Amino acid sequence: MGKCPDCGEWQSFVEEIQSGKSGRRGRRILSASQPKPVPIDAIELEPEDRLLTGIREFDRVLGGGLVSGTLVLIGGDPGIGKSTLMLQALCGLAENGRKVLYVSGEESVRQMRMRSQRLSTISSGLMVVSENDMESILLMAESVQPDVMVIDSIQTMYSPELTSAPGSVTQVRESAMQLMLMAKKTGTPIFLVGHVTKDGAIAGPRLLEHMVDTVLYFEGDRNHVFRILRAVKNRFGSTNEIGVFEMNETGLNEVANPSALFLSERPENAPGSVVTASMEGTRPILVELQALASSTSFGNPRRTILGIDQNRVALLVAVMEKKLGLHLMGHDIFINVAGGVKIDEPAVDMGIVSAIASSFLDRPIHKGTLIFGEVGLTGEIRGIGHVEIRVAEAKKMGFDRCLVPQSNLKRMTKIKGIELIGVKTVSEAIENLF
Repeated sequence: MGKCPDCGEWQSFVEEIQSGKSGRRGRRILSASQPKPVPIDAIELEPEDRLLTGIREFDRVLGGGLVSGTLVLIGGDPGIGKSTLMLQALCGLAENGRKVLYVSGEESVRQMRMRSQRLSTISSGLMVVSENDMESILLMAESVQPDVMVIDSIQTMYSPELTSAPGSVTQVRESAMQLMLMAKKTGTPIFLVGHVTKDGAIAGPRLLEHMVDTVLYFEGDRNHVFRILRAVKNRFGSTNEIGVFEMNETGLNEVANPSALFLSERPENAPGSVVTASMEGTRPILVELQALASSTSFGNPRRTILGIDQNRVALLVAVMEKKLGLHLMGHDIFINVAGGVKIDEPAVDMGIVSAIASSFLDRPIHKGTLIFGEVGLTGEIRGIGHVEIRVAEAKKMGFDRCLVPQSNLKRMTKIKGIELIGVKTVSEAIENLF
């Protein structure tokens, strides 16, 4: 069949040859060696230390380190730094006395040695091998018994029992299943590096993301030095944490203070530039929002948004037209989050409104002002969470004034060195800013 009747994709059907005898099975009797269901409160838990890679940003995204027997899938665009991150993480584990194994199906051992020398990730405990036969890899892991193993990449692995080519749906699913059973049986944490499609999703069956314990995405533009490691699934930690890295000629360097990095090149007294605070897990990050409103010569004004939900911006523009009386329908609006960060939190609504208003009125906002709050359809500013943490981060970065929702201000304690201004509506906030 050329076209799938379900999803509409072409050439997506693959042949799977089933082996074994068919027919109905007889009734089986539960033996003493087979597992039996037990009450969940009867299971004893022992305190287990997590393995630390030595890269604090990486360990935070994982939830505090590697859990025994976990299966981690990491995806990203080609050349983004997935293999570099894995090599640096394994070297950190090897320097702590762990035995680690790096299995590459894309590079020879000589190529890995050259890359390791460039990244200064050479350790006697780091073992590398170039192999893509799953039977050989499982036998090798059984004889070496590594503490941590990396498969780079899962799309290059194949099982000789299947006739399909490496990278097919059947091969990827079977290889991941065998590695998952090995991880759960031996307690060895395994990293799977996955290729991504042109849409940014991990290539292969969607079942792959359901099978693993943690799914990490390595984001960023190859033309920029910043990389964002984000967890979209984590059974042993939060999915809101992010890790920020900087790419240079010696590999990936972790960024301990992302707020200072994202605000380092902020222009002074520039209309359309606003700083807001976004929570990424337990970490507050100050980011700069840049907006440009210019009159259009076409019938339909353009709305180009980078790093923020376009539907959210359209909603806020409609609120500004209705409640502030700003004629934005005749203007093109461009919005960008400096540094390539993606924000999906409603707490940055007031920052978006302030940036658009500042560019439309051509009036800059005081550089020491931080703005955050959720905007409703009637123009009210609603309360948000973690206000104290955001304000503390703003004070640490040298800000002296914060516009916060009035409902949050009533429950907050005063913080010395920074002025807190409570606002109830969008019009009240704009009056305080301009």
